Amino acid sequence: MSGIDLHAHTLHSDGTETATELVRQAKEAGLEAVAITDHDNTDGWQEALAAGVELGVDVIPGIEISTRLEGGPSIHLLAYLPDPNYEPLVNVLREIRESRGKRVEKIVENLATVYDITMEDVSKFSKGDAMGRPHIADALIEKGIVKSREEAFAGILHPRGGFTIPQHSPSTTEMVRMVRDAGGVPVFAHPATDRKFRPFVEADIELLVSAGLGGIEVGHRENTPEGKIWLAEMAKKYGVFGTGSSDWHGKGKPNKLGENTTAQEVLAEIKHQGRSL
Repeated sequence: MSGIDLHAHTLHSDGTETATELVRQAKEAGLEAVAITDHDNTDGWQEALAAGVELGVDVIPGIEISTRLEGGPSIHLLAYLPDPNYEPLVNVLREIRESRGKRVEKIVENLATVYDITMEDVSKFSKGDAMGRPHIADALIEKGIVKSREEAFAGILHPRGGFTIPQHSPSTTEMVRMVRDAGGVPVFAHPATDRKFRPFVEADIELLVSAGLGGIEVGHRENTPEGKIWLAEMAKKYGVFGTGSSDWHGKGKPNKLGENTTAQEVLAEIKHQGRSL
């Protein structure tokens, strides 16, 4: 394994640091490469790439896309090296962000029936139009209602908490195909966490591979030990690669850059399959 971390967020989605700070901390952590994978947008790419040139870190442009598999389960899809100007992808990402913004407004409206919280409280934690539930959690922390994002997501902001509503998401298989059409490489993000409402099964993996899935994120702190073994077996069986990453969010999560890493040959394969800027 090497110092390659292929999943990290900045303040352009639900991280707490700038794209430049991400790259700087990657350098300090001894990483040779890091991917910027903000939710449903590419706004931090150019800043991260410039910082990578300055600091000598190989920056891999990516996106984490919110999707839903046919049948219901939510899937986060990592897309590496797609063309950021590919119009169908640009349009879908905009629709996801707009839907998320409306969802946040409704959740805050629901919370306000019980707690002292407003959209103004939430919006100051978000940059641009990438607002989401983590920013609601940040507002709840500031209000002293919860102590951490983890507490918020385990309680008030959990679907069973009664305040949240489902998020509109495009079809996972359609997005796998669209990422490929955009010249990108789609990877199934953290599929084996113990927070999934329905565990993924082999038929799900087979469906996504047939649509063009390139890899599976095996090394992730939220994948269960048994899940990691199963995911590695699935990757081998279906001829896709396995990645490892931190899912770093700055101060937003305890995850540390480089706590899981990706093999050099896997990054080389992603670059081979993907479209470089």
